[in-house]
Amino acid sequence: MTSLAFLILFLVVVFGYVLNRAAANQLRDKGFRLHSLAGFHGLYAALVVLVPTTVFLILWLMLQGTVINNMTMSSLPAGTLDGLDTGATQLILAEISQIAGGRMFGTPDPWKTEAAERMTSLRATAATLMVVLTLTLTGGLAFFSWRRVAPDFRARQGAEGIVSGLMIFCSTVAIFTTVGIIGSLMFETYQFFTMVPWYEFLFGTRWEPQIPLRADQIAAEGAFGWLPVLLGTLVISAVALFIATPVGLLSAIYLNEFASPTFRKIAKPVLEILAGIPTVVYGFFAVLTIAPALRGFGEWSGLPIAPNTAMAAGIVMGVMLIPFISSFADDALSAVPRSLRDGSLALGATRAETVTNVLFPAAIPGIVGGVLLAVSRAIGETMIVVMAAGLIAKMTINPLDSVTTVTVQIVTLLIGDSSFDNPKTLAAFALGMMLFVVTLGINVLALRIVRKYREVYD
Repeated sequence: MTSLAFLILFLVVVFGYVLNRAAANQLRDKGFRLHSLAGFHGLYAALVVLVPTTVFLILWLMLQGTVINNMTMSSLPAGTLDGLDTGATQLILAEISQIAGGRMFGTPDPWKTEAAERMTSLRATAATLMVVLTLTLTGGLAFFSWRRVAPDFRARQGAEGIVSGLMIFCSTVAIFTTVGIIGSLMFETYQFFTMVPWYEFLFGTRWEPQIPLRADQIAAEGAFGWLPVLLGTLVISAVALFIATPVGLLSAIYLNEFASPTFRKIAKPVLEILAGIPTVVYGFFAVLTIAPALRGFGEWSGLPIAPNTAMAAGIVMGVMLIPFISSFADDALSAVPRSLRDGSLALGATRAETVTNVLFPAAIPGIVGGVLLAVSRAIGETMIVVMAAGLIAKMTINPLDSVTTVTVQIVTLLIGDSSFDNPKTLAAFALGMMLFVVTLGINVLALRIVRKYREVYD
């Protein structure tokens, strides 16, 4: 039924567009002078039907399950849920839902079967009602928009107003989402610091968040110093950028300025394929190829190399980041005005001197943006680190040692059934808050660099 509702919406949107455009063309053919083009009349009708109906369908689908579950649970025999906690109530609801879906194990209680039948009936009724309301709403909105077709109707302003409202709404949602994320991080981080001193977290050199979760459980006292985790993140990111930045920039410069058009058409798509490879595949490559090669080199040279190393994760991550830097740098170099190239060459500079002294400085904002994106991707990467670098937090900057990162520890702390009333779980939010602060600092630094060079070359 959901697919049918959206199909009705699509058909009515197309019908409204065609109908209003035809009506506007008829007025024009009769000699009336239209304020807006016929296409804007059709676009206005399409938007008037599409936007409210889409909002209605989204809200309906979001609330339908909750309403049906509440109505089903409220229809249970009196006293069925007495004395049950939230978890037990949810288990009963899940069992009723499974029975309603035809998945039964054994012979359920009669009252559960009756509740499942009621849930099935409510779902069918809700689906039918959704289709009927969708048809009614779309038809009414299409008729409303058709009645507004007139020579003096400002259809272009109406359509642009709807689009402008949508953009404002999306921007507002993005802003409030960001505020909500920061607010939740700050609240949970504050809860963590009420249990663990902030100076121990910021300046501690041991990360061992294994604490007893129950009174009868034996575990270590726990240590929450985040410096080893931060160092591991920086080491792996530094190795990755050490590989990705020069390779990405040089490949972009060659493809943009020196490569033949035929070679560029072949090499650029092949290079950008690297950006579409899943990170788990990179992790397999690091575990099965790079890590054994490094261990073999260590045995040959006598260097102590751990089975899981930051070097293996950093090398593979650097390969993954090459297309990001290369693509941004290539776009930035292509955006430099042709007059700068021609002027430099006319003054007798070679192509290499033109790239080094003219194009590269002028394109530095875009290049910094590409490197910044690569830094953010490196800091936020998880899968490659888990597979190639390990889970052990060590206070080391040796890339040949086993390390871990902030994102890996966040995932590790939140795996399984998490209770948000102990420092072990809340430590994940503290790590997330510090990761946000570090990333924000990198963004501010990059903006200052971009602003400085823009003042010179604008």
